[in-house]
Amino acid sequence: MREWWVQVGLLAVPLVAVYLHIPPPKLSPALHSWRSSGSYFTYKKKNIFYKDSSGAVGSSDIVVLLHGFPTSSYDWYKIWEGLTQRFHRVIALDFVGFGFSDKPRPHQYSIFEQASIVEGLLSHLGLSDQRVNLLSHDYGDTVAQELLHRYEQNKTGHVLINSLCLSNGGIFPETHHPRLIQKILKDGGLLSPIITRLSNYFFFARGLATVFGPYTQPSEAEYWDMWTAVRANDGNLVIDSILQFINQRQQHRERWVGALASTSVPLHLIYGPLDPVNPYPEFLQLYRQVLPMSTVSVLDDHISHYPQLEDPLGFLNAYLSFINSF
Repeated sequence: MREWWVQVGLLAVPLVAVYLHIPPPKLSPALHSWRSSGSYFTYKKKNIFYKDSSGAVGSSDIVVLLHGFPTSSYDWYKIWEGLTQRFHRVIALDFVGFGFSDKPRPHQYSIFEQASIVEGLLSHLGLSDQRVNLLSHDYGDTVAQELLHRYEQNKTGHVLINSLCLSNGGIFPETHHPRLIQKILKDGGLLSPIITRLSNYFFFARGLATVFGPYTQPSEAEYWDMWTAVRANDGNLVIDSILQFINQRQQHRERWVGALASTSVPLHLIYGPLDPVNPYPEFLQLYRQVLPMSTVSVLDDHISHYPQLEDPLGFLNAYLSFINSF
């Protein structure tokens, strides 16, 4: 009789094979509506999803929204309508490797490429010569920092920045505390391809729940929408490649923190203080020390890493107060 572990192994092989061919979940009506209301443009043979809504009549202001990791532009859906009541145009995109955009592999994902994609989108929309307000979160904060560096170094660049509002991102590598699974995946090795291929909704939702507050947890339907956007175009298979942004933040700290410290662009931070990734008070103390010229909105104590989803009204009010202040 064969050893029991051999039998288990033989049984596991077809089960894993079947699991790996499970199709991505179907879009919910809400997520389908989001995708249907968007468009695509091509950047270096990659299809990039974006959403562009016309808003307030009589306003010429434009806001561009830059989402976080590992989610997508759908992160902004709770404040979208509120933004359209204030801005002439509200624009968001899925970075390459995220949401409904292409997710090439193998591919060297970088913050620099994502910034160039934002420039490409604004050029595609005929907005290269117009000033825009950047509103960013998490991963998007770093993309915004690179765009700010380019703007400050080259005033005739592709993105003319009118203002920048950051939220709960790893602006400072020294106060950024990635999750354990992120550390494992970014370091590569044999575990990365195994983990990404065996990832599923249960582990995804359980991991993401740790960066939401206990009273502001997404519903199961919302978690499924996030997972569905990740699974689109086999996005779970590129997460380890995208996570190299953590290393890039360390390598280019002087460039990206320096851009914030030296800018004359109006700067604001909206912060959920329960964030375990950028924890209070460590993060906020350093932010105020390095960027004393920036204004800050600290939301309620129970708001964590996704403030625009956990407290959309508080987030929107804080942002509009900043915009209306200059």
